[in-house]
Amino acid sequence: MRHARSCIRLTCGLWAAVALGVVCARAESTTPDRLHLGSHCDDFTLRDYQGVEYSLSSVAGGRLVVVVFLGIECPLAKYYASQLVDLAERFAPRGVVFLGIDSNQQDSPTEIAHFAREHGITFPLLKDVGNVVADSFGAQRTPEVFVLDGKRVLRYHGRVDDCAGVAYRRAAPTRNDLEQALDELLTGQAVRAPETPVEGCLIGRVRTPNPDSPVTWSKDILPIFQRRCQECHRPGEIGPFSLLSYADTLGWAEMIREVVVDRRMPPWHASHEFGEFANDPRLNDEEIELVERWVSEGAPEGITADAPPARHFYDGWQIAPPELVVYMSDTPFSVPATGQVAYQYFTVDPRFAEDRWIKAVECRPGNPAVVHHINVFLWTPELGDSVDREQLTNYLLAGYAPGYRIGRLPAGTARRIPAGTKFVFQMHYTSIGRAQADRSYMGLVFVKPGEFEHELEMALAVNNQFEIPPRSADVRVESMYELAGDAILYALIPHMHLRGKSFRYEALHLDGTREVLLEVPRYDFGWQHRYELARSKHLARGTIVRCLATYDNSADNWANPDPSATVRWGDQTTDEMMIGYLEIARIKSQSAAKPVTLAAAPTSDGSDRRVRMVAAAGMVVLSGLTIVGLWWWPKRTT
Repeated sequence: MRHARSCIRLTCGLWAAVALGVVCARAESTTPDRLHLGSHCDDFTLRDYQGVEYSLSSVAGGRLVVVVFLGIECPLAKYYASQLVDLAERFAPRGVVFLGIDSNQQDSPTEIAHFAREHGITFPLLKDVGNVVADSFGAQRTPEVFVLDGKRVLRYHGRVDDCAGVAYRRAAPTRNDLEQALDELLTGQAVRAPETPVEGCLIGRVRTPNPDSPVTWSKDILPIFQRRCQECHRPGEIGPFSLLSYADTLGWAEMIREVVVDRRMPPWHASHEFGEFANDPRLNDEEIELVERWVSEGAPEGITADAPPARHFYDGWQIAPPELVVYMSDTPFSVPATGQVAYQYFTVDPRFAEDRWIKAVECRPGNPAVVHHINVFLWTPELGDSVDREQLTNYLLAGYAPGYRIGRLPAGTARRIPAGTKFVFQMHYTSIGRAQADRSYMGLVFVKPGEFEHELEMALAVNNQFEIPPRSADVRVESMYELAGDAILYALIPHMHLRGKSFRYEALHLDGTREVLLEVPRYDFGWQHRYELARSKHLARGTIVRCLATYDNSADNWANPDPSATVRWGDQTTDEMMIGYLEIARIKSQSAAKPVTLAAAPTSDGSDRRVRMVAAAGMVVLSGLTIVGLWWWPKRTT
């Protein structure tokens, strides 16, 4: 039961990593040189992180032995650690022994000790120097499980259960594979599913680099990782391991090759067919080929003098050091060990006596393990003394979620915070099996009036009146936003929850043409991207931005928490949302634009099209007069 509850939520880092396979991938069901079912396992002796020796023969003694390969930075190994502890404690009275083995060359005994303390691991956790035991078992990933009977014969190989893996996360496991295998063996039955697919991180094996390799870490690979990866893969950020140094990276070389070649990393979900985006992190074909060749050559370091200078990051921030740090509350919030946590709201008054302008803002989780997302809204004086939480959706200032973080605003823009405004922190927490505390915060960098050209604001194309029927695989929902004045578009941020399938932004221009601004063919809730246009786009007054979203509420969507539910708008991840955020700046003093309801969509009688055609004709005439004037004026003055 404890695992069924904790399986409902994954940590932010785990969801980010597992949902897209940051460091996880599916193992082949059969691996050459692997210990096969029915084969006898040779004895081995390893030391734990305290130097105490354990041999397989000494702990077995005719009992069932569960050998599980773990890695301290693998998100799936972290997630299943508490489940393994629970199983070890429950099956110990029935004569089952658990042994954990860390075969990663990059994991030191000190780090293994910290992992054991952090996750409360009570069974022996052994260091496999040189991955000798991993090679004898043919283990490939973490966590990977081997169950031996009293004669040290392999009876089960595979996963712990089917709750979490590559690109999916279930509300609860449909099969507790390891637990069922142990029950069957203890009652004298044959294991009904003796082999199951393994999800996890590749074990970081010892490699022999080619000293004559033309491709090296220092010269070729480090520059790529500095440009594409290090912003997230460094201490304190969402990446589950660091890519700052050669030592950090070496043990992950095979895993890096896999996710890079499969184009799962760096994460990006926009179709290449539409639009160009300034923050597109994808590696090009040449970069992918370099990474693949580097790993094939044994991941050589090369000459350190060839390495570029280290990339500079502000300590603890992606923006410049903030001038003001605002905490969500004076005291931490206690996150329970299990169960679903309702959205928490915290109101903070910065006591601004006059309007303030910001050029950079960043939200940071106090405890990344339990913070799934942060939204900070502006409770401005115009909203009055009380405010409905749904109203706040229109006043989003900043946020944090896997893959999404508002940081530096576009050049020449600033965001206004009216005098008397309060900040409302909306916190979404995920239980991880152990009670936690969090005190998240936000940093602001200010700018003075006159030091920027445009005021940036967040507009919304939102639909909160939809209904998604049970077991439906392709439900379409639309929303629209009409510009009441000329504006500049800077970025697009689609937002849905676990049943989100795809999302598209279209601009319906005054001349009747339709332009696709952004296409996200495979939406992933684990990555809340902000798609920043490579070149800002002018949108004329009357332009309609239409958002088209599709949802998959079927059992084929492995992320679906309940295919039998009728799904509507709601705060929780198990509910749904449909929001197309737009970062825009209004030109001059145009009046505010308002969202277009579906009932106010362009009519089918052609009247809207006629208006657009007249407007287009007027623009053609005006352009013609301008050209004539430019030709005639120089002749007049000579």
